[in-house]
Amino acid sequence: MWQDIVIMIASICSGVALVPQVITGFKKKKKTINFSTSLITVLVIYTMAFVLFTLGLYLSTIINIISGTLWLTLFIQSIIYKN
Repeated sequence: MWQDIVIMIASICSGVALVPQVITGFKKKKKTINFSTSLITVLVIYTMAFVLFTLGLYLSTIINIISGTLWLTLFIQSIIYKN
């Protein structure tokens, strides 16, 4: 399905854009994203991954799980790191 490829490419772009944010959090040991922002985003992305899986869009599912895991890392950083 061509839709799977388009969704996958868009998700890769958003995930790649997020990697520097995760690395900055680890390097500076600072909370870089708001707690509620990261929590809501994690829940939405994992929900979308589930929906994509049920539609048979497996490439998009995998990429969204990776992107959701990056957001989960930011969520954990917002709990562990204090300003």
